[in-house]
Amino acid sequence: MADTAENVVPMDNRLVHLDQAMFDAMRAGNRSQLMQCLWIYEHPVDLEALERFHENLGYGLGGRLIERSVLPFGRHRWVSALGPASDLDIEAVARPREEFSDWADEQAARPIDPEFGPGWRLSVLPMTDGSTGLSLVASHALGDGVAGLVTIFSAVKGERPDLGYPARRGATRRARLRAAREDARATLRDLPEVRRTLSTAIKLTLRRRHDLARSAPARQADDVGAANRVVSVPAVSVFVDIDEWDARAASLGGNTYSLLAGVAARLGARMGRTVPTGPDGSTVNLLLALSDRSFDDYRANAMSIGNVGVDPDSVTTDLTSARAAIRSALQARKDTPDESLQFLPLIPFVPRRAMKRLSDVFVGAADLPVSCSNMGDLEPTVGRPDGSDAEYMVMRGVDQNVIERDIVAAGGHLVLVSGRLGGKVSISVVGYEPGAPNTKAWLADLVQQTLAEYDLSGQMI
Repeated sequence: MADTAENVVPMDNRLVHLDQAMFDAMRAGNRSQLMQCLWIYEHPVDLEALERFHENLGYGLGGRLIERSVLPFGRHRWVSALGPASDLDIEAVARPREEFSDWADEQAARPIDPEFGPGWRLSVLPMTDGSTGLSLVASHALGDGVAGLVTIFSAVKGERPDLGYPARRGATRRARLRAAREDARATLRDLPEVRRTLSTAIKLTLRRRHDLARSAPARQADDVGAANRVVSVPAVSVFVDIDEWDARAASLGGNTYSLLAGVAARLGARMGRTVPTGPDGSTVNLLLALSDRSFDDYRANAMSIGNVGVDPDSVTTDLTSARAAIRSALQARKDTPDESLQFLPLIPFVPRRAMKRLSDVFVGAADLPVSCSNMGDLEPTVGRPDGSDAEYMVMRGVDQNVIERDIVAAGGHLVLVSGRLGGKVSISVVGYEPGAPNTKAWLADLVQQTLAEYDLSGQMI
């Protein structure tokens, strides 16, 4: 294990515009987006190795926080936050294995803050059957799924890179004046880029706002008095044998990605997330995350979003159309930059009240979208927090402080994240349907029914 920090100094510690947009949108909506990675060990875990893993997580992309500009129109900056914010969190009382999912939800509900910290947290749950559960929760404002995997990989390998970010600039009057001057100079340097993009961005906004006006009308919560309450969005995870999964995909003319898309489309249809395409047809709008992270990439969110419509009625018998549509959508996103990126230099000047609306423009304002992230074949190292292979590993995206009126107005919520590791395909599902029971048992039943349509079954956790 590397005992000394490896210094890698970024050219600029300012957030790229997309990262600032995500952070500002989260603050504007008072809703935190998190990533959570879960492991289950069915053999004895090495606690000393987990302590080292915990310490190592606080370096590289995990060793930073966000410091807001002192100017209302300034760019935010990365600041150093090396090492964990506290000791490894080990539950004092073992819990039954069947409570692991509830415990994972409890970990996802604990405070995580990309500005004030902690930006991430690693927790350990001893279980009464001798197994051990792990939960790593981190703010999506600090990194996307691939960034999380990179950080986990480095931590398991014993690496502790220091990206060279400065400390916080301080709260004294002198420090704030110096920060204001520094941010003002940086903003002046950015103004030519802002002027070049302003006209184009206005035209794009007007066109996208017209698209939004044609979208399905927002729904209202039935119980007006409860519309402001925070709701619990159920989340479940299922593991399918990888050979069975691949054989079924091949038999339908697809591959692992198109089968995942088929499952997402069928699940979306079961949750009322279809959009009419004509007198007799309908589609499910999938949002596909496409990573463009490169070596030595310090962005928090290095990805773009591809949109593809999938016919939910045909995917249980034939995946060829879905496969072709996904391939075309991903290639188009690689070949043609997303036109909404023209907004990005304007992000520091967008009023707080407009940030939530602007986020709809970034994803193309698709009706009733279903987010579908395929992480592919995971590097085996990320399944070894204590140096040995965990029997189960799954990643999921979860939100904190979800307000009922917001999720009902959006028509609900459905996010799938899948990865391949250790002979299993893991699929996490986070979903909410207005008016439905919205319990984990309800969601698990929908997932199992959907898998059964493909003659598949899975182990739920």
